[in-house]
Amino acid sequence: MKQIESLLMKLEHWVWGAPLLVLLTSVGIYLTLSLRGIQFRYFLYSLKLAFTRQDDQAQGDISQFQALMTALAGMIGIGSITGVATAIAMGGLGSLFWMWVASLLGMATKYAEAILAVKYRSLDVKGEMCGGPMYYLERGMKSKGLAFFFAFVAAVTALGTGNMVQANSIAEAASQLFSVDPLYIGLLLAVLTGFVLFGGIKSIGKISSRLVPSMALFYILGGLLVIVLRIDGLGAAFSAIFSQAFSTQAVVGGAAGSGLMLAIQYGVSRSVFSSEAGLGSAPIAAAAAKTDVPGRQALISMSGVFITSLIVCTITGLAIAVSGCLGQMGPNGEILNGSSLALQAFEQVFPGGGYVVTISLILFGYTTILGWAYYGEKCVEYLFGVRVVPWYRVLFICALVPGAVLSLHTVWSFANIMNGLMAFPNLIALFGLSSIVISETNSFEKLLRMEAEKLNL
Repeated sequence: MKQIESLLMKLEHWVWGAPLLVLLTSVGIYLTLSLRGIQFRYFLYSLKLAFTRQDDQAQGDISQFQALMTALAGMIGIGSITGVATAIAMGGLGSLFWMWVASLLGMATKYAEAILAVKYRSLDVKGEMCGGPMYYLERGMKSKGLAFFFAFVAAVTALGTGNMVQANSIAEAASQLFSVDPLYIGLLLAVLTGFVLFGGIKSIGKISSRLVPSMALFYILGGLLVIVLRIDGLGAAFSAIFSQAFSTQAVVGGAAGSGLMLAIQYGVSRSVFSSEAGLGSAPIAAAAAKTDVPGRQALISMSGVFITSLIVCTITGLAIAVSGCLGQMGPNGEILNGSSLALQAFEQVFPGGGYVVTISLILFGYTTILGWAYYGEKCVEYLFGVRVVPWYRVLFICALVPGAVLSLHTVWSFANIMNGLMAFPNLIALFGLSSIVISETNSFEKLLRMEAEKLNL
């Protein structure tokens, strides 16, 4: 068993090593330049669309806001707390800077993914929308092999990262908060998830549109309270972020320059984990949105990266930075890391702060389960047809119970490998279909100019 764990860990480090991170960054830079900085030019308009526009008469299954919230359900997860805390603990505060850089580039990537998802989407036998990388790989790139590969690894990832790992984290947090047996937590999760999943994407969209904004606001307000109460340390925190972002000082036991390399690696990878820009998961939700043209939904999807990475993840990072907990030892004699670091940062600044983190971990984990359940079933539908979807839902729901009670070190590594493998065919498609993205963008901008001229008449 230990040999298998060791092998999986090596594969995980290889998959999420320099080649993938360079490819993700290169795609972001290429699309940013090709689209003339669309994430900056239409930033405010994208936020306006995300929270105001409704195309209820357009083709699609759920509103644009519900599609964004479903995507955010999968994006704003435990990684927004635990992942960011791990990045800071391992790569230093400088990793926050590289997370910001990767997130800004990722906005262009997410825009392109959504453009292609809506353009190449289709109706299934139930009259529901189907879209995502598997469809634009097959219909746009004419590569059914890459499409099948993406759908397979995404369906497996949904069961691992999007299901069992989340259930385990929720059970651990709930056990600490309420002293409840993890088995009961797993059973409760299975029941709650089952009620939502068997209602389909419309049910997932409704629950996400209500739960995601409230849970995000709850955590953001808690994080802002930490920052405000330690506002005197904010200047030093930003100074450390920017200085450490370019520091070549060696980490303990590392070679010269390892500090800079770790800051970049952890910053970029945490940005990808939180925003999912380039992985190809969120476009599956974007394809279900009611929208008149692909460009409009693409801007809305783009705003999701800003919300999850540049707001939620930044709140986590700054709260830890000003709390003074970074580098402290935990009760077990080891340096605080992950969720323990985030929890201690909040708890140390104001009484009950730890509850904010714990409750957020539970809510973030549950919405991630809902978002990834939809991604998984759409991938299974692509592979085997709509008749298999109910059986996949049953499997997904049942997997929550062992996920809550088992030790998941092996599952976590395996799921991370599958997660990384999703990105390769998706990034190939984004490069190969970039001319389509540019063409659709030009048409969309022409439409926006015509709408502006009508308003000025």
